[in-house]
Amino acid sequence: MFRVRDDFRRAQFAIAALFLILGFQYGTWASRLPTIKARLDLSTAEVGLLLMACGVGAAASFPLVTWLMKRLGSRRLSVWSAVGLSLILPALAFAPDYPVALLVTCCDGVGVACLNVAMNGQGAALEVSYQRTTMGKFHATFSGGSLCAALLASGTNLFTSSLSVHFGIAMAVLLLLIGYAQAGLLREEAVREEAVREPSVSEPEVREKSRRRLPLPTRITIWMGLAMVFGTVTEGAMNDWSALYLKTVANAPAELLPMGIAVVSVMMVLARIFADGWRARWGDGRIVRVGTALAAVGLGLALLVGGVVPALLGFACVGLGIAAATPCIYMAAANQGPDALSLVAAMGTTGLLAGPAVIGFIAGASSLVWGMAAVATSAMLVSLCTTRIRWAVRAEPSAELAADLSAGPVPEPLPQA
Repeated sequence: MFRVRDDFRRAQFAIAALFLILGFQYGTWASRLPTIKARLDLSTAEVGLLLMACGVGAAASFPLVTWLMKRLGSRRLSVWSAVGLSLILPALAFAPDYPVALLVTCCDGVGVACLNVAMNGQGAALEVSYQRTTMGKFHATFSGGSLCAALLASGTNLFTSSLSVHFGIAMAVLLLLIGYAQAGLLREEAVREEAVREPSVSEPEVREKSRRRLPLPTRITIWMGLAMVFGTVTEGAMNDWSALYLKTVANAPAELLPMGIAVVSVMMVLARIFADGWRARWGDGRIVRVGTALAAVGLGLALLVGGVVPALLGFACVGLGIAAATPCIYMAAANQGPDALSLVAAMGTTGLLAGPAVIGFIAGASSLVWGMAAVATSAMLVSLCTTRIRWAVRAEPSAELAADLSAGPVPEPLPQA
């Protein structure tokens, strides 16, 4: 692994590794859902319940995640949860029956919730302390992780169909990434706390105020949370159901089944690489509204036309349109404070993991076409929810100003008119 001397770049690469870990781990076992389904002889509804167990674990762990963030800090929580997620893969590969698999995926949901909140806390702290937009690139690495997982799944299938071999290789990759990331992570988020509190208030007073304050969500935070839920439902459903849709509805050959995840991931990576520039030019709100509308319309048309090629084009529209939604919403939540960020991140994790299970129940009650139609509807709901969010505008600082800002508190961004 290479070393980076610049403080910002070193932290940026380390935090990006966390996003890569989460996308890679999630994409690894999601890309093998057809194999898991066949090995455990599951129905479509049982696959949906398996995914729902992840969402239940994520939702139920919100008080635990909040406590761990205060107790351990985002740096240690990131590392520990990433190690736990790497151990989930062999546990799922060797799960002897369906109840054990449900327990394993529930634990996966807890680990995902911990890492999701911690790594976004690290990302928000880095953006605010240096006043440099980078959250889009972080989420690009998450999508890149899903892409790498899909490619590894396809490559492994050329030699063996063994889940244990595939997941063993994936676990080794995850442990290497964890080893690289832990050295460069931000050791504390004091810089971000300095940026949002009054400079005249002492540290003990801030802590006492934090203990007394009841973290009740504001109306804007609730809208952010709903937008995040619908956005992650859309994103997660593409990972979990695209392969089964290509197989059961579009009648795609076996070698093309992982390409549903790959197409979505490629488009999301490309869009998120450029998302930070789009944010500075057009504003977060406009990017999210237009993009999610594109995702809804593109997927809806693909479902109406049918076939492998239209499906892949529709998936590409989803990847392109939904890409900037979660980074923008995370930063909007960060501007509301750490409590809002933790709540929105937890709701996002719940949507990412529980939403696809709901799609599975819809598919089981009707068909997978209607399940994917619900995904298109979810993307449109993101666009509607984000009209109620107060977005912020931040100008890109010059190199000299960025150097000055790194040494002290930064001003809060002005609300968008």
